[in-house]
Amino acid sequence: MRIMIIGASGQLGLELSRKLSNYELIKTFALHELSEGLRLDLTDYLSLEDFIIKKKPEIIINAAALTDVDRCEVEREKAFKINAEAVKHIVRASRVIEAYLIQISTDYVFDGNKGLYKEDDLPNPINYYGLTKLLGENYASSYDDTLIVRTSGVFRNKGFPVYVYKNLKEGKEVLAFKGFYSPISATKLAEVINELVTYKKTGIINIAGERISRYDLAQRIKELYNLSGKVIEVDRIEGWIAKRPFDSSLDISKAKKLVSIDFYSTDENLKHMVI
Repeated sequence: MRIMIIGASGQLGLELSRKLSNYELIKTFALHELSEGLRLDLTDYLSLEDFIIKKKPEIIINAAALTDVDRCEVEREKAFKINAEAVKHIVRASRVIEAYLIQISTDYVFDGNKGLYKEDDLPNPINYYGLTKLLGENYASSYDDTLIVRTSGVFRNKGFPVYVYKNLKEGKEVLAFKGFYSPISATKLAEVINELVTYKKTGIINIAGERISRYDLAQRIKELYNLSGKVIEVDRIEGWIAKRPFDSSLDISKAKKLVSIDFYSTDENLKHMVI
């Protein structure tokens, strides 16, 4: 089976390349060069469609996105082109070759007022990143053979858990935004997607870790690795531009019934933090 990983040089893309290595892979990158990868500009829409149609993958996993929340707030045109408009053209090409599409989305499509969001809860993004990802979802869902994977706080060699570990190890203070989410390692997320490609499910599914506050997660990392720094819970991080949802945690009960592995426990995910 031929699988195209769009965004193969990102945290999730790198892990997908490892977990899906038994398949014939077509790996693309935009900025960070990747061995055995092909450069693909997602904003050159004609070339994007042409590339997909000529390569004829049976499965497309779109793991590419502009995920810097504050940058999306400032560089709105670029965020829209990559996170939303590009998905429309990926879908157009997928229809032509009848490929199965997995679109990676985010908990930030929600406003964070409730938490433990289910797949059928009504999205209401409060920042531009969340809005562009929701628009991407809408384009993806217009194609019947699509699975939208909503996830949360993906980490590998970067992300909040890695920031916490590195700073606490150096004895520094760590600021933890007061709020909740459902962080998952790129490794565990890739393992789940490896299983999902065999099921060919469609619709929306939440694949994320357990609901936890950033403060509690930071304290868990401090205890787990016996680190010396201090964790301070704050209402806002200085320098932030975009609003953040207070509780964007995802309800993963649907995925727990479907997927055979433990992808959700905090300690299991922290094992795969690259430090």
